[in-house]
Amino acid sequence: MSFYNTYIKYTDFPSQSMTDADVLRALAKDSLSENDLLALLSPQAMPHLEEMAQKAKRLTERHFGKTVTLFTPLYLANYCESGCAYCGFSHTNRIRRCMLTYDEVEAEGKAIADMGFSHIIILTGESPSKTPISYIANCAKILKKYVSSIAVEIYSAETEDYKTLIASGVDSFTMFQETYNPELYKKLHPAGIKKDYLYRLDTPERAAKAGMNTVNLGALLGLDDWRKDAFFTALHAKYIQDNYPAVDVAVSLPRIRPHKGSLFVPESVVSDSSLVQIMTALRIFMPRLGITISTRENPEFRNNIIGLGVTKMSAGAKTEVGGHASEEKTEPQFDVSDERGIDEVASAIRSRGYQPVYKDWF
Repeated sequence: MSFYNTYIKYTDFPSQSMTDADVLRALAKDSLSENDLLALLSPQAMPHLEEMAQKAKRLTERHFGKTVTLFTPLYLANYCESGCAYCGFSHTNRIRRCMLTYDEVEAEGKAIADMGFSHIIILTGESPSKTPISYIANCAKILKKYVSSIAVEIYSAETEDYKTLIASGVDSFTMFQETYNPELYKKLHPAGIKKDYLYRLDTPERAAKAGMNTVNLGALLGLDDWRKDAFFTALHAKYIQDNYPAVDVAVSLPRIRPHKGSLFVPESVVSDSSLVQIMTALRIFMPRLGITISTRENPEFRNNIIGLGVTKMSAGAKTEVGGHASEEKTEPQFDVSDERGIDEVASAIRSRGYQPVYKDWF
């Protein structure tokens, strides 16, 4: 069993053939088909964005209440064996490489808890040799003393590896396919474990099989036609939800951000209205889907989308190794657009009539 069997059924992407009637029909339905999703992601849906937003708002509040969960990222290391053309951690970039010692992880965990965070995501570059599963598991054990929920965003691993991480306190998993276009994927990922398109495509399923509480996936929007990658992100999420009903399924919707040494030109521009179209279409297609928006987005945009589908937001983000407890800096993976801390983001959420959630119970 593999999501690829679903993917190949839809490689002829027909969004341009949708009509206004197709969009209205999709908006009127309670349960949407894949063709309905195509309609909501099509250019013909843009005039109906307000209607999509209102329906997405109703569905979000019905299934999640008026809440937004807060989290912050912690980069354990930036060693990387992959040469991704769009990433600041690419092994071809001349940046300082380092990883946190266990004492530094302890200090970071305490600092993050003191800021008020109870949810974190720990990240590494694509380097199993420098940051093996044993190291990540030991870091999770340390951090579990300070936070209630730990997600991992690391290189592709095996089911048994994810079971090891779960036993160490990890409950959630995040991985981006980056783009669902296999030919473009090959060009963008010339080296390292990440170059294997199918192995990465099946990674979220291995995490689900291991028993992760939450499986979060997505594409880096802008690498390819955003409508295609958004469509396949939704199908991938639905595949996990249908086959692993005990798992909470979520997606992230990141847009490409600048980074040191970046010469990469995105294939497509994802405007603010396009991102809102993606978010609301995915919410209408999958009402119980978690949706994460990170600090890649600016404060004004993030404030304005509260209530339109987002269920989780980062705050106080550092995209260099460490950074919460130490002033010593390495180069960030990408530039942060929203530099607000947890209190400012929480205040913005409250001002929109929603409740910031600091801790979920598992």
